[in-house]
Amino acid sequence: MSLVRTESRAPVLAIFASIQGEGAYVGEPQVFVRLAGCPLRCRWCDTPSSWAVKGAPEEVSAVAERVRAEDGARPRTVSITGGEPLLWPAFVRELARALAPRRVHLETAGAHPDALARVLDRVHHVSLDLKLPLDLDPPEEVDEAGAAPAPRDAAQWREVRRRALALVAGRDACGKLLLSGGRAPADFAPLLDDVAELAPELLLVVQPVTPMHGVPAPSTAELFALVEEVRARGLSVRALPQVHRALRIP
Repeated sequence: MSLVRTESRAPVLAIFASIQGEGAYVGEPQVFVRLAGCPLRCRWCDTPSSWAVKGAPEEVSAVAERVRAEDGARPRTVSITGGEPLLWPAFVRELARALAPRRVHLETAGAHPDALARVLDRVHHVSLDLKLPLDLDPPEEVDEAGAAPAPRDAAQWREVRRRALALVAGRDACGKLLLSGGRAPADFAPLLDDVAELAPELLLVVQPVTPMHGVPAPSTAELFALVEEVRARGLSVRALPQVHRALRIP
């Protein structure tokens, strides 16, 4: 289905109340707005249903009403996730404005720094995935979004990563290091060097992948080794699993 691209519409896969299972705000009750569409093909992706755009786009006003209906006793923080929400930066801006003054968090893979720059003044927290190109299959662009092409090799990933890190430096943000089995600390060295140079105060969350699609979880030794690689650079680090998977909640 072809989307009519406007400033106030985006394809919404789901809106639901749950508990944040990843990153700096793990355990916080939130309302999640999951947008559809993602060009990346992470081998360990736990929401491949979000890759394709399906159904009609929704207006910001309707999405804001659906968020309020999920609040419960009082307004919750809203986490805009995906898919990749930065395919739809105008919608993210408008939704955050419609929900003001409540906190709005953005969960992104960081592959679209121009779009990230457009929304930073509207969101209160950025959870930035710091992905290894080793873990990615070739991207498949989301034509409906009209976004800039996703990175395709290590050099392009380094360029967008450095731009994204510079944007979140000094802000309420965290970086997630997704660790699968078989990855060595040296694989993360260029990425960690960029963090140390551009955003040394950024909290890094080492997140062992949940085994799926044939991708194994890391061993305890691999987890400890990456944590020490982060610590060796004087960076802040936490190791957290996907808590929502352990709790068996969305």
